[in-house]
Amino acid sequence: MRALPAGPPLGGRATPGRSSMIGAGRRWALTDVGTACALGVLAAVMVVAIGMFPEDVPVNLVFVPLVLGVLFLSNRILPWFGGFIVVALTCAAVLENQLTARIAVALTVMYLISFLVIGLSLRRGVVGVGPLRGQSMLVDLRDRILAQGEIPELPASWLVQSALSSAGGSPFAGDFVVATATDRGRRIELVVVDVSGKGEAAGTRALQLSGAMGGLVAALPPARFLPAANDYLLQRSWEEGFATAVHVSVDLATGDFELRSAGHPPALQREAGSGRWKPLRPEGPVLGIVEDAEFGCHRGRLAPGDSLLLYTDGMVEEPRRDIDLGIDHMMGEAESLLRGSWDGLARRLVGAVGSPDDDRALLVVHRRP
Repeated sequence: MRALPAGPPLGGRATPGRSSMIGAGRRWALTDVGTACALGVLAAVMVVAIGMFPEDVPVNLVFVPLVLGVLFLSNRILPWFGGFIVVALTCAAVLENQLTARIAVALTVMYLISFLVIGLSLRRGVVGVGPLRGQSMLVDLRDRILAQGEIPELPASWLVQSALSSAGGSPFAGDFVVATATDRGRRIELVVVDVSGKGEAAGTRALQLSGAMGGLVAALPPARFLPAANDYLLQRSWEEGFATAVHVSVDLATGDFELRSAGHPPALQREAGSGRWKPLRPEGPVLGIVEDAEFGCHRGRLAPGDSLLLYTDGMVEEPRRDIDLGIDHMMGEAESLLRGSWDGLARRLVGAVGSPDDDRALLVVHRRP
């Protein structure tokens, strides 16, 4: 029996060509141009509605697409869309039958805001993205900074905790932590950095520096890390191009460690036998100021039960108080918190001491007994 030729697809199924066209249409609709066209159609519909029902449709509805455009359109498209809204407002004003003083004031305000949006978008055109996309990018950048400080998997005999708090509760800070395992997991490299400035002003510099330090500390031997970080900052030529840092390299098998500092507050070591904290002060200049800088090294050992505390100056500096008094206060608070447990010590200590008007970072290294 002779087979009949295949007919059209049943059930309204889309052919491959139709599917690709639908997919392309969806992708176009999600672009800046597609979004602008959709909002433009919405504005045009509102103008037509005002012309047909002037008494029922308020003229300020034309302004709604501009508000949506400010949220979703990039600064490359927004000036053109703002100009379109100005034309739409003019058409709405012409179609309005009863141009009262109240409507005239509303139109004037909307004109001024439209021109303000156009001016601001032209000034910010170098960014090329809209506010919502820009915010998502900033959140991604913040997450990248935090990812640098994620503690790698450690042997059960070690506990490492970190905590960060930014000035005024901002999600961006100039303090950050870098943590990485080296020598096939036999060592851990930990860095606490305080970039000049605070809050959002220092956030972009912290992002760039955290990425560089994450690569340097993983690739270089401990003695060469701070000199390389210093050279990197000198090459950046930032207006506020300096930072302080403390770097500790710990042998997870023996507990031996090497500590180096670049103009940073002293690290603190707690000896389990005596229960006392002692400051460790290796010498070294601030990063990004002096060429060919040399950094001293303090070599020590963490016996079972011993701990190290690395922190930024926001933890111990407050107005009208000497930094040594701040360090004593932090040691006393840490000892008080340790009467509970080591769990969450870094987070609890950051919440208990330091200035809320400054960025704060804290790193706790503890060798379990």
